[in-house]
Amino acid sequence: MALNLDAVGEKLGPLTKSYTWKDVVLYALGVGAGPDDLHYCYEKGLKVIPSFSIATIFDILAQIGLKANVNLAGVLHGEQELIFHNPIPIEGEMTTEGRITHIYDKGEGKGALVIGESDTYHANGKKLFTSVCTVFGRLDGGFGGDNAPRRELEFPVREPDAVVEAHPADSQPLLYRLSGDLFHLHVDPEFARMAGFEKPIMHGLCTHGYACRALCDTLIPGEPEKARRMACRFSKPLYPGVSIKTLIWKEEEGRALWRVVNARTGDTVIDHGVFEYGDLPAHRIRFDGHVAIVTGAGAGLGRAYALELARRGAKVVVNDLGGARDGSGAGSSTPADQVVAEIRALGGEAVASYDSVATPEGGERIVQTALDAFGKLDILINNAGILRDKSFAKMEPENWHAVLDVHLNGAYHVSRPAFAAMRENRYGRILMTTSAAGLYGNFGQTNYSAAKMGLVGLMNAMKLEGEKYNIKVNTIAPLAASRLTEDILPPDLFAKMKPEYAVPMALFLCSEQCPVTGSIYNAGLGFYNRAAILTGPGVVPVKEGRIPTIESVRDAMEALASLEAGKEYGQLAEQLVDTMECLKSEG
Repeated sequence: MALNLDAVGEKLGPLTKSYTWKDVVLYALGVGAGPDDLHYCYEKGLKVIPSFSIATIFDILAQIGLKANVNLAGVLHGEQELIFHNPIPIEGEMTTEGRITHIYDKGEGKGALVIGESDTYHANGKKLFTSVCTVFGRLDGGFGGDNAPRRELEFPVREPDAVVEAHPADSQPLLYRLSGDLFHLHVDPEFARMAGFEKPIMHGLCTHGYACRALCDTLIPGEPEKARRMACRFSKPLYPGVSIKTLIWKEEEGRALWRVVNARTGDTVIDHGVFEYGDLPAHRIRFDGHVAIVTGAGAGLGRAYALELARRGAKVVVNDLGGARDGSGAGSSTPADQVVAEIRALGGEAVASYDSVATPEGGERIVQTALDAFGKLDILINNAGILRDKSFAKMEPENWHAVLDVHLNGAYHVSRPAFAAMRENRYGRILMTTSAAGLYGNFGQTNYSAAKMGLVGLMNAMKLEGEKYNIKVNTIAPLAASRLTEDILPPDLFAKMKPEYAVPMALFLCSEQCPVTGSIYNAGLGFYNRAAILTGPGVVPVKEGRIPTIESVRDAMEALASLEAGKEYGQLAEQLVDTMECLKSEG
């Protein structure tokens, strides 16, 4: 039966799993811990081996192969990456959700790769770890798909800094499988022979657990909670009872390379190992596992947003039409391609999008680019913009509509399909880009100001509709040097207004930690403040329900115009209730 190529984008989970300290100890015994490792095996002062995390999501790993319809006779664990966000408690309840993000074709007779990514949260609300799992279908290649991007890892040409030898028992898989990986290949001789092996083989993740113990004991002894990331590629099967060696090369501070070899033959059974460790970066906001779209990201603010998102772990769709400042011209792929190249040079992941935000079809394609490349969407920054400044009397309809089509309609065109994708995920962050010109007014920019204030209205309604799906919608008013401001601002001020000053505010509003929705923030030159629409307490000029005269309004003007004790409303209904209360009390 052929692979299910439509599985890309399919959800994994949610999976909720309760565990106790006994599960933690059982896993430790399964990966070879013993009397010399009481901190992993004794409830008194118990520590959790970081790789225990994978034992809590076996069902998610199984879903990857099943949803993609991988031929089980040829299925192997290809690669595994674990990113540790917080230490794993010794007991509790975890919930995991994810998606199948890619299916790659290595060619006829060479197999296929199915990649699933998931995030796991503890019941205490903390995000514990992200898993990126590659399932290798040995018998499923040759369907004509793209091959996976090639990733190389150069090991030092010197002896390893540490070698840790271990001796898994013949019965090791029988013990390890009690942690949840019940795949027949590791216990059933007949199934193993059918799969092409002379007898059942070790679980790759059992050997992975041995390696994790070796890495922790060598690099962070007694402090496994300092593990930050563990990635590897499973390269050869290993039979139970065969001794192994974990070879460790220390690189820069907090990072080591590693591999596991068969001590008898010297064959590498786990390769491309990376282990990162150190104190928990408690105050550092990351976007690992998140997918972001930044429109207008070929230069200026959008480029700065895209680069910082990628530096902090996000996968980024760099959208830019590559048109002129006034939106004219056919566009160019160069700006988006250059930013994508910058991100990849930093070791990040990004794809380019050259579609215009000015049409519904363009907006759909931009969002689809994220879903096709990365399987989901978490963040949208509506940043694309053009300028066609003229005084109002000279503002022809063409210039009016062109600016609204990019700024206001463009945000609608991209946000609508983005909102749908985020709603399905029950998570999302959308950032609108307004301007001080819209909030306060600016001569010669009626089209631009109207569009920018329209975005505030769009945000105000979207924040209400996104609330129950954990989609937060906020707005930034950046003051930054860009091609839109280069002939508006004095040169000396322009030189000081680096886009990077606006980045922290924008990206905080796009983070999981963002506590607000429906808010507007000014940001530029290192100065930040909040802008809001305040409503005064008001008055009732004429009592007893009579219709006021123009003169009564004139006479009450000072009182009704006062913003003293003004109030910010979250939605229309709140203002209506206050109006009715005021009429009741003063009427």
